[in-house]
Amino acid sequence: METQVHTLVATVQDHPGVLTRVASLFRRRGFNIASLAVGHSEEPGYSRMTIAVEGSSDDVKQCEKQLYKLIEVDSVRNVTNASAITRELAMIKVRVGASDRPALAAAADIFRGEIVDVSKSSMIVQMTGGQDKIDRFIDVVSDYPIEEISRTGAIAMVRESAD
Repeated sequence: METQVHTLVATVQDHPGVLTRVASLFRRRGFNIASLAVGHSEEPGYSRMTIAVEGSSDDVKQCEKQLYKLIEVDSVRNVTNASAITRELAMIKVRVGASDRPALAAAADIFRGEIVDVSKSSMIVQMTGGQDKIDRFIDVVSDYPIEEISRTGAIAMVRESAD
């Protein structure tokens, strides 16, 4: 069976220890969590987890079933093949001198990034978008020394259904 990255969106109770229990479940099953993003949801007392996990479709279905066994899990949806919007936030610190700043700013602008900090020796670019877009930007600016990259991991939301 083919291994791919699947995106699961889970609504969980907002209690201490829930994240640990969810992560432990994936660890016990031997899956690599490619990214994990958690934040408050529209419902008070609940958080939304977006989990990008590597595995076969059958293995991920089994993980979904296991998630439902955790009392704090309200719902789980595999949005890998759904019509969904998936985004992440990245901040990339690039070492550039004054002469290279215009070129880096132009590249950031092409990718709809935003310069959020400039110092004597570096610039920090903030960017939102799909993983491919952020990866392409990093590839384009890789001729400059990249000092630091911080990425949130994917978050996802299913588009409105066509009822």
